[in-house]
Amino acid sequence: MSRNPQIVRLGQLANLLLDSRLATLHAAARAKTETETQLDGLMTPPQAAAQVSEISAALAGLSYQRWADARRADLNMRLARQTVAWIDARDAAREAFGKKQALGGVAAKLAAVKPKDD
Repeated sequence: MSRNPQIVRLGQLANLLLDSRLATLHAAARAKTETETQLDGLMTPPQAAAQVSEISAALAGLSYQRWADARRADLNMRLARQTVAWIDARDAAREAFGKKQALGGVAAKLAAVKPKDD
């Protein structure tokens, strides 16, 4: 790596930027996964109690389905927003990684061209 203090400082900043962008990406992925898990939990309706009549169980099932449909719609909207945030975070992390790699290439070329004074 180069001994140029500006390149070293830029390398440190590139590392910090990449770490920050990766942390944002991990948080977005975690939130998206939690919402997906909540959606999966709505797929199976709860079992009716044994002491409940057939009509009461059917009414309870319909009430649950109505609630689950509304909840599913809310979760799908949330998941759509989280997916957009995750895609944006992924793209930002890729860009930060590319900047770090490019800076590393520039530093390597500078180190190869400059004669070492040490």
